[in-house]
Order: sequence, then C-alpha cells, then structure tokens
Amino acid sequence: MPYTAEISRAHPACLIFLIDQSSSMHDPIGTAPGAPDGKARTEAEAETAPVRKADVVADSLNRLLFELSVRCAKEEGVRDYFTITVIGYGGIVQPALAGPLAGRELVPLSEIAAFPARFEARTKKVPDGAGGLVERTIESPVWVEPVASGGTPMCEALAAAGKVVSRWVDAYPDGFPPIVLNLTDGESTDGNPDEAATRLRYHVTGDGEALLFNLHISANRTAPVQFPAPDDELPDQYARLLSHMSSELPPGMRAYATEQGQDVADGAKGFVFNADLSAVVQFLDIGTRAADLR
Repeated sequence: MPYTAEISRAHPACLIFLIDQSSSMHDPIGTAPGAPDGKARTEAEAETAPVRKADVVADSLNRLLFELSVRCAKEEGVRDYFTITVIGYGGIVQPALAGPLAGRELVPLSEIAAFPARFEARTKKVPDGAGGLVERTIESPVWVEPVASGGTPMCEALAAAGKVVSRWVDAYPDGFPPIVLNLTDGESTDGNPDEAATRLRYHVTGDGEALLFNLHISANRTAPVQFPAPDDELPDQYARLLSHMSSELPPGMRAYATEQGQDVADGAKGFVFNADLSAVVQFLDIGTRAADLR
C-alpha cells in the first residue's frame, strides 16, 4: 500500500506550503470567524470579528507550524521529522517565512521552532483547576505575516514548488512523498494551473507520487465543502478546478479525517472550500498526518 513509508529523522517528510498573497486576499472570507490582528484578543472576540482571507491563511499556517513543533518535541528538543518550505505568491513568487528565516527554503523543523519572526499576544480561556475557566494571555509564535498585494501567479507558484519537490525526491527516493498544500482564493492570473499541478504530481518516490492539496478561501457566502468525492457538486468554477487539481486523500489521512468526524468517501479529494478557521487548521493537520512518527 502506498504512502506508508517511515517518517523519522533519517527519513524526514517534506511539507511545502503555497500561500496566495494577492490583492484579492484582502477581501473578507465568506464564512470564517475571526483571526488575530496583532493585539491580545479573547476567544469570544476571535469568534465574531470578520477577517481578511490573508489573515485566516497566515494565522492557520502559524498555528500549524507551532503544533507540528510541539508534536515533534522530545526531551532533547524538536526532532526533524519534517522539513518545511513556505512560498508566497502575489506580486512575486518567493519564500514567505519572515524574520531570521526569511529567504530560506527547505528549513528543518527544529530551526522553524527555534526562529519565529516574532511573538503575538493572545488571550484564551484555560482551566483554573477548580472546574472553571480563567483568561490568560499567551505568546504565540509567528513565522508568516498576512500579505495581500499584486496578482495570483498560481502557475508560477506550482512550478516553484515542483522544483523543490524534484530536489527532495532526488535526495529521498524511497521516502514519504512530498506534500504540497496550496492556500488560495482560487483565481489564478497567469493561466490555467491544472497543467502545472499535473507536472508537480508526476514527481514520485518509491512510496507514491507527490501529493497536492488545495484549500479554497472564498468570499462566496455558500456552505463549506470538505473532502468532496470526485462527482460532488461545487459552488463555482474555481472550486471545481482546485478540486480537480487535488490529490486523493491517502488511506491513512482518510482514516484520520473519519476519526475527526468527517464524512470521507473513497476517492475523496484533499480539497476544502470556505472552511471556518478551526476547520482550516484541521484540514492542514489532516494534510500533515502522513504516518506515525518514529
């Protein structure tokens, strides 16, 4: 069965995040609750305040990178089970990590954990030990800043990801295939991205072809769609294109999605449309549940 290769420090997995940073990402998301704006905010405020698509994408990715670091932390520190690439595409296609890691590609997870760009104050409710809840301010690491400028060169971004995938496959020919997660509002401005997506998926290891998952953050106020079957109806042409471009969820990820309460059919695509903030993070988490870490 494919997509079962060991993920360990000797055989790490590669996660590549493509972030739409075009001017349309300044628009509000259709159904999402709030996201942080750089100030300490309560969970209640975060659940009601409207936010830009760019804020949802940046916040979700920052949360995922933090959770990955925690998941891979052992007594001696964060283990390099994953190597991370973040590419932004808007006015230009370029590495999107901020701070000390700016300009870097293929960054080991231990370095991600050690070098956030900054910390952001958030207020959340935590148990008080007596059956109640109290509000506490916590400092959350930030690696990616929200950006909204320029066009949407998705074809160029997928080609850039393909180059990273090619380098990784050459270095780890028998490892777990690279996973590319594209977070976008779906409107490519440099042509039809389907061909570039197909070329990306042509890269294979002994464990399977590279995986491409898409998260469509839309201003369209229609019901969210998560992990559709190939013949499911989708709300617009961009959603249909991104779903078509997406890889099927491998069996292990499909099983994990089912455990999380998702209705996931055989052949379900790694695609989500207009999910709220919590579902966005869950989608990214499912997309990184490659295998048990060793």
